[in-house]
Amino acid sequence: MPQLLFDTLKQAFGYSQFRHGQLEVIQACLSGQDSFVLMPTGGGKSLCYQLPALLLPYVTVVVSPLMSLMKDQVDALQANGIAAEFINSSQSREEIQDVIRRLRNQQLKLLYLAPERLLQPDFMARLAEVGVSLFAIDEAHCISVGP
Repeated sequence: MPQLLFDTLKQAFGYSQFRHGQLEVIQACLSGQDSFVLMPTGGGKSLCYQLPALLLPYVTVVVSPLMSLMKDQVDALQANGIAAEFINSSQSREEIQDVIRRLRNQQLKLLYLAPERLLQPDFMARLAEVGVSLFAIDEAHCISVGP
């Protein structure tokens, strides 16, 4: 398994080495363990769910409250040939429907969502239909729970 991880790291992301702690977190994700990852800004947290997403059978759902971060990450992933999309309030209904169509057709490896999307029962039913391999909460310090 470690060689597959290094090969995927190089092929998909262009890196030859993992940063401190990344390999252990990725292995935990791939073995189905829950993880809490605390790394400095720029420490490589995103790779800890992005790389496993490529190796797992179903979509990886990334919950992020920051629309600009979603767009930046999806743009970078798409530039590397990785099937990633986001759904948030910046999109038209037609754009969202296109992403949902791609999700249903199992054409996505990563789907970035705004937290409020998880409160929609219809959307959660769609996720259950297609299967989710991994849930990641990114920028969790920006998410608060109401009363």
